[in-house]
Amino acid sequence: MSSGLVLEGVSKSYGKKEALRDLTLRVPPGTITVFLGPNGAGKTTTIKLVAGLLRPDAGRIRVDGIDLSQAPLEAKRRLSYIPDEPYLYDKLTGREFLRFVGRLQGLADAESDRRIGLWGERFEAGAFLDTLTESYSHGMKQRVVFCAALLRDPTVLVIDEPLVGLDPHTIRTALGVLRERAEAGGAILISSHSIQVLEGIADRAGILQDGRLVEEGPVAEVVGRVRPGGTLEEAFFDLTERRDPGVP
Repeated sequence: MSSGLVLEGVSKSYGKKEALRDLTLRVPPGTITVFLGPNGAGKTTTIKLVAGLLRPDAGRIRVDGIDLSQAPLEAKRRLSYIPDEPYLYDKLTGREFLRFVGRLQGLADAESDRRIGLWGERFEAGAFLDTLTESYSHGMKQRVVFCAALLRDPTVLVIDEPLVGLDPHTIRTALGVLRERAEAGGAILISSHSIQVLEGIADRAGILQDGRLVEEGPVAEVVGRVRPGGTLEEAFFDLTERRDPGVP
């Protein structure tokens, strides 16, 4: 049984610039948490720390109860990361790239091909999977990256701006897949500016401002505390504008 994703007292600085201070956030299994904040608030730093691309200066991160700093490989086996910019190998086809990812994840070729077929069909990628990725649009690349992240059947899924470049039909598919993953017990953390779209599927929200978590909890509770009867987007603006000295 997954125990989700937990950040405890996480801080990170770049020189004298404090990007995160004492961030404590829990993404329980079976839930989607949308992680919000203005540009420069520390969202991408948080996502990269969880993905293991950066090390925290203080605090700890646990993936399914496994401390990321103490057992990074074991923790990362349970986690998949979708970055805001999809990077593929230009001289491989989409299918070759996905087979490569499957082998890195220890999947047998037959099982990898089965999963590629499953997710390729789900994201309607079959028409271009056998062409070189150098010819792909941003949206096509994003669909392949989604497929790659789902190959290993992760218990924790961390996504930075998942909907950029996707057409409305694929957005609906992606949101449906994320909801299904959560209902199957997965813990999903999404950093995004697409508040209106994600409010419909999010169970929880965390709002970051200047490297500090200013609100966190079930969406209805966050909205109720900040803007009773309002929307998550309205609550977000209330919180972030109220704390920004540059806003009149």
